[in-house]
Amino acid sequence: MAWGSVIVTMAVVVIPLTVREPLVTAFDLDLSKYSLGWSDETEYAFKPEKGLNKQVIEQISWWKGEPKWMRDLRLRSLQTFERKPMAPWFDVNMPDLDFQDIFYYLKPATAQTDEWEDLPEQMKKTYEKLGIPEAERKYLAGVTSQYDSEVVYHRNRIELEEQGILFCDMDTALREYPDLVKQYFGSVIPMGDNKFSALNTSVWSGGSFIYVPPGVECEMPLQAYFRINSENAGQFERTLIIADEGSKVHYIEGCSAPVYTNDSLHSAVVEIVVKPSAHVTYTTIQNWSPNVYNLVTKRARVEAEGHMEWIDGNIGSKLTMKYPSVYLMGPKATGEVLSVAYAGAGQHQDAGAKMVHAAPETSSKIVSKSISKDAGITTYRGLVRIEEGATNCKSHVQCDALILDDQSESRTFPYMEVGERDAQIGHEATVSKIADEQLFYLMSRGLTQEQAMGMVVNGFIEPVTRTLPMEYAVEWSRLIELQMEGSVG
Repeated sequence: MAWGSVIVTMAVVVIPLTVREPLVTAFDLDLSKYSLGWSDETEYAFKPEKGLNKQVIEQISWWKGEPKWMRDLRLRSLQTFERKPMAPWFDVNMPDLDFQDIFYYLKPATAQTDEWEDLPEQMKKTYEKLGIPEAERKYLAGVTSQYDSEVVYHRNRIELEEQGILFCDMDTALREYPDLVKQYFGSVIPMGDNKFSALNTSVWSGGSFIYVPPGVECEMPLQAYFRINSENAGQFERTLIIADEGSKVHYIEGCSAPVYTNDSLHSAVVEIVVKPSAHVTYTTIQNWSPNVYNLVTKRARVEAEGHMEWIDGNIGSKLTMKYPSVYLMGPKATGEVLSVAYAGAGQHQDAGAKMVHAAPETSSKIVSKSISKDAGITTYRGLVRIEEGATNCKSHVQCDALILDDQSESRTFPYMEVGERDAQIGHEATVSKIADEQLFYLMSRGLTQEQAMGMVVNGFIEPVTRTLPMEYAVEWSRLIELQMEGSVG
């Protein structure tokens, strides 16, 4: 494709591929602390052998009682996964990931229930610690809780059903709404899109299914919580959200896992269909343990005058590689990605966003905030593409990095492909440290050094925090502060 010229409005930009900034202070932030790292003794109804092969795929499909078309799709996806090469930057970042040393399906002996008291005591205690029941009672319209490979608890509020909103796990959706699932499954992210979308399509289990009818607004958030419990476990949920014309929905997911010496793998696929004039917000609060590879494919297709918003909070994991994407397919469609990545010792947060403008008068915005400490690495990897024929498009990208010591790194890889001369694109990036003057001023007002550092960090991520519902904003700030407790002195 021959790219035309473009009018580009640029702020003062600093785009380092690798930046190291010293911090002239004795402050020591311990990002290795992890409060959700316990595991439970769990009985499994089915636990196939480690590794990935045709027999494992057939066993998964048989246990689930799936239709032939899904089983066949799984088997074709396995072949695609085996053939497809790893993207170069994936291969470099995780050379020690062994695909044959993972359990691809772990079915808890517990059947799915909508009554909290029916869950095993250990599971209830785990979810109580994570705050799920309290959250459900206070401010959620519906809750799904997945434990390893299966959803064990799901509850809908009566108001959702009265509005015609469908909210269940994907396995239930495949049984009860097969036509909708068959129509949209893989329509936004084909199985061959990348190696990990092929992997997910072959072994997917659990995840959420949401359908919001035309003109219906879901006033309260829907939530799912994903917990990896077993060692060497893989979790491969599949989420499909369809917001019909003029509808509105906010979906929030959280995730955690125990700390083990061996690695676990989380490789989800999220597909979102935003019909004309619909509005979808998807919020992730990720707090995986430091032994989890988090390799996720998330994409939305937005039709005319629709709006898609990704809000992405990444604290945990050994390696996260996640780039929420928005394909603006209809005139005047809009997309937004707001993300925060927080990397500590032994962590690499490789996150970013993709915006594809395929229709006229579309607009997009990407705001990426990253914080790194104790030799942690944060990477912004993003794409803005204006297709030929997509006239009068606007896009703005802002990348801000905060580096808290001289061992940590911030990397930025922005890509822009522009096929129309009248596109308006802005990109700005900053890399900074916390100034001694800031800490001195705050401490002179009565704050401890730890409190002052926490206030500066929370102020840095405030543009993302303020987009969250109040309860989640408080929880997000609490998670950030938890990383700082006892780290001075």
